[in-house]
Order: sequence, then C-alpha cells, then structure tokens
Amino acid sequence: MAFESLSERITSAFKNLRSKGRLTERDIRDAMREIRMALLEADVNYKVARDFIKTVSDKAIGANVLESLTPGQQVIKIVNDELVALMGGTNEKIAMASRPPTVVMLVGLQGAGKTTNGAKLAGYFKRQGKRPLMAACDVYRPAAIQQLKIAAGTFDIPVYEEGQGDPVKIAQNAIEHARRHGNDIVFIDTAGRLHVDEALMDELCRIRDTVHPNEILFFANAMTGQDAVTAAGEFNDKIGINGVYMTQMDSDARGGAALSIRAVTGKPIKFIGTGEKIADPNSIELFHPERMASRILGMGDMLTLIEKAQADFDEKKAEELERKLRESRMDLNDYLDQLRQMKKMGSVQDMLGMIPGIKASQLKDVKVDDRQFIRMEAIITSMTPQERENPELINMSRKKRIAAGCGQKVEDVNRLLKQFDMIRQMSKTLAKSGGKMPNFGPGGIPKMKRMKTRRDGGNGKFKLPF
Repeated sequence: MAFESLSERITSAFKNLRSKGRLTERDIRDAMREIRMALLEADVNYKVARDFIKTVSDKAIGANVLESLTPGQQVIKIVNDELVALMGGTNEKIAMASRPPTVVMLVGLQGAGKTTNGAKLAGYFKRQGKRPLMAACDVYRPAAIQQLKIAAGTFDIPVYEEGQGDPVKIAQNAIEHARRHGNDIVFIDTAGRLHVDEALMDELCRIRDTVHPNEILFFANAMTGQDAVTAAGEFNDKIGINGVYMTQMDSDARGGAALSIRAVTGKPIKFIGTGEKIADPNSIELFHPERMASRILGMGDMLTLIEKAQADFDEKKAEELERKLRESRMDLNDYLDQLRQMKKMGSVQDMLGMIPGIKASQLKDVKVDDRQFIRMEAIITSMTPQERENPELINMSRKKRIAAGCGQKVEDVNRLLKQFDMIRQMSKTLAKSGGKMPNFGPGGIPKMKRMKTRRDGGNGKFKLPF
C-alpha cells in the first residue's frame, strides 16, 4: 500500500517522542526534521512539506504542549490534524444535478487508468441505486471504445458510442439518449494524451462548454508522483476540475501525490482505486482524509474495514449460519460460504493493516498467502454433496480422491478437516453453555458478528461476514 515507508518513518519519529516524559524544543525539532525527510522521500511536493512542518512545529512548540503530561501524544494529535487538513479535511462527494441526468466528465492523461476506473466508478453508483450510462468520447486511441464496452459490461452498464465521430457531438447525443432512456448519471470518457497539449485541452473545453458537466473528475496515477500533481494543476488551470480520482493506491507508490494534490490544486481527492479486478467492489473507495491520516500514522482504519465487510455481507446467510451453529448443524457448505465472503473482502494483508495497533513494520515479515482460500475452496468443491453435509464419511480413500481431484495433498485435506472440526467443537461447547454464537473464519478463529460505531454522525450497526 502507498505510504508504507512514510508510515514507518513517522512512527519511528513518534516512538522517540513517546519515550520521553518531558519534551524540549530540540526534541520536537529533531522529530520534525525526521518527518520532513520522510515526506520528501515519499515524493511530497517540497513547498507542501516545508509548510506542513512549519505549521506543526509552531503548534507543537506551544507551552500547552511542552507543559502537558503527555506531550508526545499531543504532538501526534497535531500531526494527525494537520495531515487531515492537508488532504482536505472531510470527504467530498460527486455533485449531483437537481434534475437528472448528472453529467460527470472523466479527464486525465493516458496511462492513468481513466477508462477502467471510470467503469468502476459507474459500477459504484449502480450499487447505490443509480442507472449510469457511459459515453465513449475517446475516438483516437486504438480499441478505446472496445475497452470501455468490456469494462462497463462487467457491471452490465450500457455504453453510448458513435464510432470515430466528433467527441463533442457524441457527448451531447449521449446526454439526450440518457434523458430518453431514464439514465440518471452519465460518465463521459474523454481522450487522453501522453502529455498535456493544446489540441487535447481545446477539445475538452469544447465538450465542457457544450454539455455543462456537473463534475469534472481528474484521474491521477499514484505511481507517477509529482508528475500527477503537475498534470492535475495544468488540467485545473485549462478546464477547471472539481475533484481527483487517485488510481493504483495499492501499489508500492510512495504516496506523495495524494498528500500534495489538494495543497497544489485546491481540489479534493474524492475516490481512490485499488486492485486490478474491475468487478471487485472493494477496488474503489471514497477518499476520507481522516481515515488516510490514521493509516499513515499507523493507527489503522476500522471504518473502511467495516465498510468492506458490509459491502459483501449477506444477512440471511449469517442468520442461518448462527442458527446452525447453535444447533451444531454447521457443515462444509457453510464453511465454504464463509471462505468465499472472506475472499471477496480482498487481501488479508491489507485488512490486517487496517486494524488499529498493527503497524506496517509488524506486517513486513508476515507473509499471508491469499491463495490459501483458493486451495481450501478447491478441496471442499472436490467433495461430493454428501461429504460436505457429513464430513464424517470422509475416510482415507475418500481423502485421496479429494486430494487428487483438486491437485492438493492428503495432508492439506486433513488440515482443512481438522480446522473445521475445531470450529464445530467450539460451537458445541458454546451452545451448551448458552453463550452468544460467533461466526468463524479459517483456522477456527472467532470473528465479530456485530459492532457498533459512529458513522455520518449517528450510531450504526454493522455485521462482519466472517
């Protein structure tokens, strides 16, 4: 994940502050020097890094911090607050039209992932109950229209296209088509270039002035660092953007663009894209500055983890599983459902990184093989329906057949059955004691079924699907 190196350096600087009962100005200046070097190494814009450190230093050297009983924590709070402010303060959403359709213009350079992530964005709004339409206005790049059709087809989203026509006219006709067919949000996929040029900007300005979009969203690749920030500034100066969609945020990018882009352009990051799987609902996230600051400072991000779980949560299946656990009727079909829901949530390594208290440095040497879920699923699907419902039937000859059928070893089959038996034994014990039945994941580890937290200013109940 981006920011990993930055997070480690900042955490190291904080460790030195926490170890001291009282802080001097020199202690704070030493910590700020370390953080400034970390920001610059993360490819944060030099002016942004300089101003950030100055603001934090001025606040941290105040008497109320130096005389505090917990000065280290006070400094951490100041850094956290300034990071949140640097990235925009609060999440900002797409501006919706008072009368549909809402028109969103997608702009950016080639290679930023505009077409693919534009389709993800349309899929995101479809899951929110919208009826999106995508307009193919990139008439220059070979196979661009076909790429858009394939990406949008993943979500069963229609694409309006007229082939190699006039992009301005295509955009205009697409909006008329949306009005006639009840599409309430239109995403205009525009052309890109390897670099900013006048011809591109002139075309984008003509589209903007013709269709009057409610939102112009700039797509920036996190891996291009300050080049992405520079390009965003140029697009903003020429056509005026409303927000940024940052792609490839799960890469090994240093993350400096995400910290710089708001300060340089004045425009917020609204979405971030992760992963290569278009259909994965977890590969697109609303950008929350306060949550990203928590990740950078090694404090986790439980709200995003809960939302990822909620996106794939099946309440009926969870209630049925709880009933079966109470009655000691859980079988391998139920276990398979749990594995599949775990797999939908994405990388286990990334999920662990969102848990407060688990730092990136602690996960550095922990290698979680996500293919384990695939192997476990293969073992269970190699069983007959009778074997899944009654695992007691599985003797040595059946184990050999199952192992051969899924390309695994008999030892792997034994390990899975042992884990499953451990879960059943624990559920029987809890059922007898009248305890609350939890859901379980691989390895027999009990998981949370219900969690209360605050979201959007109110108490909300979330259930984790594993």
